[in-house]
Amino acid sequence: MNNFKKIGLTALAGSLVTLGSAVAGEMSVSGGINTTLKFGKGGGNTSRGIGSDKDVTFSGGGELDNGTTFSMSTTLADNYEVSGSTTTITTPSLGSFQVGSSTGSAAGYYDEEVPQAYEQASDGIETPANKVGDFMDNNHVMYTSPTLEMMGASITVRAGYSPQANDGAVADGGQPTYNETYGSGQELGLTIGYEGLTLGFYGAERENMTPLQSATDAVRDEFNGAWYAKYTMGPVSIGYSETYFDAGATAASSATTANQAKTRRTAGGIYEDEQMSIAFNVNDNMSISYTTSDETYDTQDDAKTAVTTDDDVTESIDAIQVAYSMGGMSIKAYNMEVTNPSQDDNAADQSITEIALGFAF
Repeated sequence: MNNFKKIGLTALAGSLVTLGSAVAGEMSVSGGINTTLKFGKGGGNTSRGIGSDKDVTFSGGGELDNGTTFSMSTTLADNYEVSGSTTTITTPSLGSFQVGSSTGSAAGYYDEEVPQAYEQASDGIETPANKVGDFMDNNHVMYTSPTLEMMGASITVRAGYSPQANDGAVADGGQPTYNETYGSGQELGLTIGYEGLTLGFYGAERENMTPLQSATDAVRDEFNGAWYAKYTMGPVSIGYSETYFDAGATAASSATTANQAKTRRTAGGIYEDEQMSIAFNVNDNMSISYTTSDETYDTQDDAKTAVTTDDDVTESIDAIQVAYSMGGMSIKAYNMEVTNPSQDDNAADQSITEIALGFAF
């Protein structure tokens, strides 16, 4: 090799080292394995099943010269499918900006936000309280303000926008296709903390572009809302939460009678949920909690000639949970008793029990 080639290769190697140090970052891998045994009973039928959930998360990030940091996180679920992928840019003083898919958006900080030892009440049976704002999960950008201190209280604001709020996940690098049903979506959340008390307020709206079904029907944009209050004193935490779920659907296209199951975002009514919970940390490894949830379906009819009826139905859930952890291993369980599942007063009561063994790495 002549001297000119040696000089050229040496210069190239030096430039690569310089470039690498300018964008230096780090990567990490974490994950968890959960094996569950679940019993479900309703209407005289009993089912038992063993489930397995495996998640692996790749995280990475770095810092720019001006103090701005960037990070990414991608989670692979079973069959190596991407269940969530986000990119976050955090500035030194202006807050952070997050874009991605399947992130839960700001709603994840406010829905069913009461203390639990294991899972939310919606884990046993899906409820609209858990669906609040989920149309913002994909194809959106979320801004989180710096935590502001005022008279001893901490205040955080979260705001999000999606140009296509239909919760449609796309492949890496892809963009969602046009949706003729839903347009843009917006969300806004506020969290206030003062000593052991935490308050949260959230609202989300998306444009409903569904054509009129008939001359008597009205079209409304969808609105979801939630608020909660939690207080922690020593090993005891108590919480109360309310959610409001109006999909903007008209009664003409849905079942509204009391003795039929209601389908979320199809049934033409409004859901209102109340949850109360108390949790107790027995020690550093063990905790227990009790949660009660009442979710009422309020019948609505947008027809101009509608006759007022009282077909409101309340789905009630009572859940007791226990969790024990030892290092990277955990054993958790819950039992939920459900009355009027899916707001159907003809449906049989359900009793759902789950036991989970988990390992984290």
